[in-house]
Amino acid sequence: MSRDALVFYSPVDDAGAWRAALAAELPDLDFRVDPEVGDAAEIRYALAWLPPKGFFARFPNLQLVTNLGAGVDALVRRDDLVPVKFSRLSDPGMVAMMTSYVVFAVTRYARDIPVFERATRRGEWEYVHPRALSEIKVAVLGLGELGGPAARMLASMGFTVSGWSRSPKDIPGVASHTGRAGLERVLSQNEIIVSLLPLTPDSRGLLGAAEFALMPKGAKFVNASRGAVVDEAALIAALRSGQVGEATLDVFETEPLPKGHPLWSLDNVLITPHMASITVPVLAARDVAESIRRVRAGLPPLHEVDPGRGY
Repeated sequence: MSRDALVFYSPVDDAGAWRAALAAELPDLDFRVDPEVGDAAEIRYALAWLPPKGFFARFPNLQLVTNLGAGVDALVRRDDLVPVKFSRLSDPGMVAMMTSYVVFAVTRYARDIPVFERATRRGEWEYVHPRALSEIKVAVLGLGELGGPAARMLASMGFTVSGWSRSPKDIPGVASHTGRAGLERVLSQNEIIVSLLPLTPDSRGLLGAAEFALMPKGAKFVNASRGAVVDEAALIAALRSGQVGEATLDVFETEPLPKGHPLWSLDNVLITPHMASITVPVLAARDVAESIRRVRAGLPPLHEVDPGRGY
């Protein structure tokens, strides 16, 4: 009798933790970790993060691919995926982690912490008088599963928050903007810009020299979305000129960021290794299991991705 199997692939996630979490939700699911996949014809589901080229071509009966993360740009234009449903993860742990990262990055700039970090290295007492959070204008680009909660949290803390997205959003305390005119407005009127944009054909390279020039001189920039949303050379030039005063960067065009890359040498840049948000298996397994149940019943999975939009 044919078995109902799932193949797991990730260079960074804990297969053991995912096996245990899914076993608690779907005891009948046969969990297999690549490359020990057994009979490839028995694979109905894939749970994967950055699988190599040609990975999915081995599984002729694949019905559902679940991406081990919120960003699905690495999946939507692959040539080894036959028409198959695929979904992204959106669990409370992932949202909480991203929100905490954004709050950290924005608050670090709002409270002038980089000034004190540099003063500490010099051994100098340097006082900067704090400003009321309501005086500090923050823009969040991308108000989806991750950006929406982050913008809402910043607004609840007292920051003056604007957001930009593909379609209008109704988030308490967040001024919503759309379209090119809206983008130019939020870039020019806010001193801290946070990118949580999904990588799509429309957002690839969206933030370049013209967009950085729109920002108030000395603006702070946070990117926790995808490196390819940004023209990296333009960002480096803006950081060197002072047009962008500081940046917190979790994502890059090439990852890991290569040794000798110009960003490593800029003292106005904080680099983190693509860890702003991760998936928590014990929480996310509920959604993965529910998607499998739905596909078994002939229904769409949770958080289904529209390949045309890219998210």
